[in-house]
Amino acid sequence: MTARFARDTAVRPLGDGRYAATIDPAWKVERPNGGYVAAVLLRAVTAEVDDPVRPPRSLTVHYLRPPADGEVEVEVTVERAGRRMTALSARLTQGGKPIALALVAAGQARDDAFSHDDAPPPDVPPPEDCPALPEPPFPIPIRQNFDSRLALGSPIFSGAPDGEAVTGGWMRLREPVPVDAEYLAQIADAWVPAVFGVTTERLGVPTSDLTVHFRRPAVDEDPWLLVRFRTRLAADGYLEEDGEIWDRSGRLLAQSRQLAVIV
Repeated sequence: MTARFARDTAVRPLGDGRYAATIDPAWKVERPNGGYVAAVLLRAVTAEVDDPVRPPRSLTVHYLRPPADGEVEVEVTVERAGRRMTALSARLTQGGKPIALALVAAGQARDDAFSHDDAPPPDVPPPEDCPALPEPPFPIPIRQNFDSRLALGSPIFSGAPDGEAVTGGWMRLREPVPVDAEYLAQIADAWVPAVFGVTTERLGVPTSDLTVHFRRPAVDEDPWLLVRFRTRLAADGYLEEDGEIWDRSGRLLAQSRQLAVIV
C-alpha cells in the first residue's frame, strides 16, 4: 500500500505541462499547510523534469491564498534547460484562481566541486529518549501524521518573551516514505513555529513565502529526521523562521527560510 503522504501529494499528468492534484484535509493546520502545498507543487515540477540525476536544488513558493479541499491544477513551465541545471516555474490554481507560485532550480551533482561542511547537528538525545511534542490546546490535523519528539527549546505557549525563539526535535511520518525533496519540503514547515515558545498568546502564523535549499540526498534509511527552527525578529506583523534538517547520521539534508504573517 502507498503511504498517505505519497497518495495525498500525487499528481496526475494532463498534458502540456499541466498536472491535477487533490488537496486533502489531513494536512491542515487551520488551513492547508504550506509545506504540504509546496510538496504538491514540487511533485509536478519533478514529474516535468523527469530526470533522476537532475533533482531539485532550490524551491521558493509564494502563497497567494489558501486552497480549499479538493481538486487543484499545477501548470509547470521550463524556463531554461541548460547542460547541468533546469530552471522552472510552477503555478497552482483552483477554480481558475491563483493559489501559489513557485520557482525551482534542478541540477546535476558536481562531485568535482569544492566542498566544505560546518553544519553539525545540535547535540540532543536520540528520539527514543525524547518526550513526545506536547499537543497544542486546539486540534491540528497535520500533527496526526507525524511522530514528533521535542529535543530543543521551550514547550509551546510557555511564555518566555526574553528567551531564545528556537525549537526542534525528531520527526518521522507514521507511514514512512523515502526522504526525497518533496518530503523535505513538507518537513520544512511541519514543526510547531519557534515563536510559540516565547509567547502565551495563541498566534496564527500562516506562511507568506517559503524557500527550501536541498543540500544533500539522504543515504540513511532511518526514518527519523532532526529539525531545528529559529526566529530572530517578529515586527510589523511579520516574522522570519530559519530551519535545518539532518538525518540521523548527522548529514545536513536541507535548509529553509520562511516569512510568516502574524495574525
